[in-house]
Amino acid sequence: MDNPVRVSILQSMNSDLLIVGGGLNGPALALAAAQAGISSTVVDALPTQTRTRNDFDGRSYALALASKRMLAALGLWEQLEAHTQPMQEIKVSDGRVGDAEVFLGLHFNSAEIEEGPMGYMIEDRYLRTVLLDAMDSNDLITHKPESRVVSQANNASQASVTLQDGSVLTARLLIGADGRQSGTAQRAGIQRTGWGYGQTALVCAIDHEKPHGGVAHQLFMPAGPLAILPLPGNRSSIVWSETEENAKSINALSDEDYLAVLRPRFGNFLGDIDLAGARYTYPLNLTLANSFVGERLALVGDAAHGMHPIAGQGLNAGLRDVAALAHVMSHAARRGEDYASPQVLARYQQWRRFDTASLAAATDVFNRLFSNDNPLLRAARDFGMAAVNAVPELRRTFIREAAGLTGELPDLMRG
Repeated sequence: MDNPVRVSILQSMNSDLLIVGGGLNGPALALAAAQAGISSTVVDALPTQTRTRNDFDGRSYALALASKRMLAALGLWEQLEAHTQPMQEIKVSDGRVGDAEVFLGLHFNSAEIEEGPMGYMIEDRYLRTVLLDAMDSNDLITHKPESRVVSQANNASQASVTLQDGSVLTARLLIGADGRQSGTAQRAGIQRTGWGYGQTALVCAIDHEKPHGGVAHQLFMPAGPLAILPLPGNRSSIVWSETEENAKSINALSDEDYLAVLRPRFGNFLGDIDLAGARYTYPLNLTLANSFVGERLALVGDAAHGMHPIAGQGLNAGLRDVAALAHVMSHAARRGEDYASPQVLARYQQWRRFDTASLAAATDVFNRLFSNDNPLLRAARDFGMAAVNAVPELRRTFIREAAGLTGELPDLMRG
C-alpha cells in the first residue's frame, strides 16, 4: 500500500518532470515522456514569439536517420518531411583552394545501406515550430515561456525551482536542457571538463547557381573544416571554421567582402553563390559535464556535452540523450520503479556518458588531425581516407555511424 505522505507529496507537484530549457531538446523530451504518460512543465526563458518566428534566418540542422526515426515515433515527421532535404551522399576532401570540384578523399553513399538516406537537413524555423506546436497541444505538457529560473532545490522526495516572479514549481525529476552554460548544472554543483579550440564557426546559408544533388561536402582546410550541407532547392548551409582572429576579421566585413573571402575556399562546383539569411558566429570548444545526473536531476543535450561541429552530431547526440532518458524512465515506470531514483538515473548516465565522451574524443582528434597543413600529417590522413574509401565494409560502418544506427538504440530510434 502506498505511503499516504508520499501520495500527498506527489499530488501537490506541478508535474512529473520539470524541464528547464525550451529550445529543441526540452520540448522533444516532454513529448517523449508524454508518450509514457509522464507529465512535464517546460520552463523557457524566451518568449513564444521569438521561438516561432517563421522568416528564413539561415540556421539549420543535420538530422541523422536515427533522429528522423525518433521524430516519426513522436508523430512529427509527417509535418516536417516536406521541409527536409535528404542527404544522399557525403564527400570528404582534404581541402585546398579550388579542390571542392575535384573529389580527393572519402565518399559515403546512402545506397550502400538498406535503411535509406543517412540523414536529412532541416531549417531551425520548421523543426522548432513543429516541436512547440506539438508540445502546446499535449495535455500532459505545460509550457511556461518568458520564465527564468533563479534557484533550485532537490531532495530525496522532490525537485523544485523558483522562477524570477517568485513562483515555485515542483516535480519528481528536474531536467537541465539549458545549453552549454547550463544554470541547472551550475546550481547543482556539477563541474565541467573541456577546452577551447582557438577556432570560431562562421555560419550562414547560401543560394547557388547549380543543384547540389543532395550531396554534403566536408572540406578540411588548415584553419579548420568547411561544411557545405544541402538544403531544399538550390541552397546550402555553411559551417566554416576559422581561427578566432581570422573569423573576427571576416565577420566584420560587408556581405560582398565576406563572399569574396568564402568563394575561393568554396570553389565553383555549384556555380555562383550569394548569401541567404543572416550570418552567425560561434566559438568552438569541447565541454563535458563531469556527471549527467544528480539527486533527482538529469542533464540532456548541450547541458551535458558540447563538442566540435566537425561531425555534425551536436543535435543528434542531444536527441539520443532524450530518447535514452525516455527509454530508461518508461521502462522503470512499467516495472513500478521510481524513475527519478538514483538507480534509474544511473542507467541513463551509464548509457550516454561513455557514448558522448567517445564521440567528443573522436571529434577532438579529427579536428586536431585535419586543422593544420603539416605535410606528414596530410600524407597520413590522405592515406587513411583512401584506405577507408577502398574497403566497402569500412565505408558502410562509417555510413551507419553517421546515420546514428550503431550501438544500443533507445526504443524511439529503432524504427
